[in-house]
Amino acid sequence: MDLLTPLIFLLLLLSPFSLSDAGSIGVNYGRISDELPSAFKVVQLLKSQGITRVKIFDADPSVLKALSGSGIKVTVDLPNELLFSAAKRTSFAVSWVKRNVAAYHPSTQIESIAVGNEVFVDTHNTTSFLIPAMRNIHKALMSFNLHSDIKISSPLALSALQNSYPSSSGSFRPELVDSVIKPMLDFLRETGSRLMINVYPFFAYEGNSDVIPLDYALLRENPGMVDSGNGLRYFNLFDAQIDAVFAAMSALKYDDIEIIVTETGWPSKGDENEVGATLANAASYNGNLIRRILTRGGTPLRPKADLTVYLFALFNENKKLGPTSERNYGLFFPDEKKVYDIPFTTEGLKHYRDGGHTPVTGGDQVTKPPMSGGVSKSLNGYTWCVANGDAGEERLQGGLDYACGEGGADCRPIQPGANCYSPDTLEAHASFAFNSYYQKKGRAGGSCYFGGAAYVVSQPPKYGRCEFPTGY
Repeated sequence: MDLLTPLIFLLLLLSPFSLSDAGSIGVNYGRISDELPSAFKVVQLLKSQGITRVKIFDADPSVLKALSGSGIKVTVDLPNELLFSAAKRTSFAVSWVKRNVAAYHPSTQIESIAVGNEVFVDTHNTTSFLIPAMRNIHKALMSFNLHSDIKISSPLALSALQNSYPSSSGSFRPELVDSVIKPMLDFLRETGSRLMINVYPFFAYEGNSDVIPLDYALLRENPGMVDSGNGLRYFNLFDAQIDAVFAAMSALKYDDIEIIVTETGWPSKGDENEVGATLANAASYNGNLIRRILTRGGTPLRPKADLTVYLFALFNENKKLGPTSERNYGLFFPDEKKVYDIPFTTEGLKHYRDGGHTPVTGGDQVTKPPMSGGVSKSLNGYTWCVANGDAGEERLQGGLDYACGEGGADCRPIQPGANCYSPDTLEAHASFAFNSYYQKKGRAGGSCYFGGAAYVVSQPPKYGRCEFPTGY
C-alpha cells in the first residue's frame, strides 16, 4: 500500500488550504490522426472524466463550437507558420483574434492564447517574429476588450535552457537572453501572464537511464536527490526540471513570474531503443503526476507556486511522424477507451494507487517492417540515414521539423551561411537532419524511418561539400 497517500490527505486536512487551492490538470487535444471521434464526442469524454481544461494546437472552428457552453476552459494556439504575418501586420492579428477568439468567447471559455509552440527549435527561423506577434495579438485582444479575460504566452521547450542540472544552476541559452527571453518575460510581467513551458522527464530518463533512477522519473517513492547548489531535496525529476526554469528566471531578476506547464507526458509504447516507453511507466508517471499536482502545490524552490499542468495527450495520434513513441502518448484510444486506468480528479484519487515498483526499463517493443532490399554496411561498418525524395514534401518537411525539434538533431550546419546549407533543398536538409538523429540514436533499428520519409544507406551521402557525421 502507498503509505504517502493517507499522510498527504491528513496534512491537507490540517492545512489552511483546501484541495481546490492546489494545482489543476488539463489535457492537450492533438488531432494528427484519421481515427478520432467527433469534437462533440470529445467534449462529452472530457466532461465525463472531470477534465476542466483543454489545450488545442490551433483554433479549429468545429472544436471551439463543440466546447461552447461546456464550462471547459480553453487554450488556443496561433501556429508557428502564422507568426510572420501576426508580427508584420497588425490588421492580420486583429482579423485572427476576431475570427478565432472574439467569435466564440465567452460561450467558449477561451482563457489563453499560445503564440507559437517551441519557437526556438522551429527550423523555419521564426524566433525573431515571436515577441512582435505576441504584442500584436495582445493589442488585438485590447481592441475587443478581451485582454483582461485572455492571457498570452508562448510554450518553451526545456532546450531553451543552457543548464538544467542541478536545478539551482538553471540558466537560459546566452544567445536567447537579450534577443527574446528578456523581452518575453517583460511582456508576461506587463500583462500578468505566466511562462508556458513543455517538460518531459521521459526524454531525460531515456537518454540517461544509467544515472537517473526510474522511481525518481516516475514520481514514485524514493530517497530523493539533494541539489548541491541550494541544499534542497528533490523527490522527482518533474519538480527538478520546473525549478531549473524558476532558477533561470531568478538569475535574470524575474522572480515574480509564474509558470504553467503546457505539455508533459510519457509514452506507453516505443521502439526497442526508446528506453522506458512502456504502458506501466506511462500509467505511473501520469497517475503520480496528477496526484502530485492535485494534492499539493509548489516545488521545493517555489513551495507556494501552484501549477496548472496539461498532459500530453488526450489521444494516441496515428499520423504523427517520428519514432513509435510519438504515436503513443495518448491517455485514450480513438474509440475513447482508456489506454490505462488513472483518475483525473481529487475524488478519483481517493481510490488510486500506483500499479507497482517493477523497474521497467526497456520499451514495449514494436517490430518495424524490414527495409526492402536490406542494408549492406560499408567496409568500415558505418551506415547513414537519408531522405527519400519520393516521400513527398509534406512527409519530408514533417520529418525535418521533428528531427530538428523534439528529436534533438543537430541542425545548425543546415542554417543559412553554415557548411551544409547548400544545396538549399528540402531533400538535402532533411537528409542531414535525419542522419543526425539516426547517429545520435546509435543507428538503432527504427530510428531511420520518419513515417517512410527516410532510408538507410551504406555509402556516405554527398550533398555539395557537406560531410555527414557517422556518430556522436
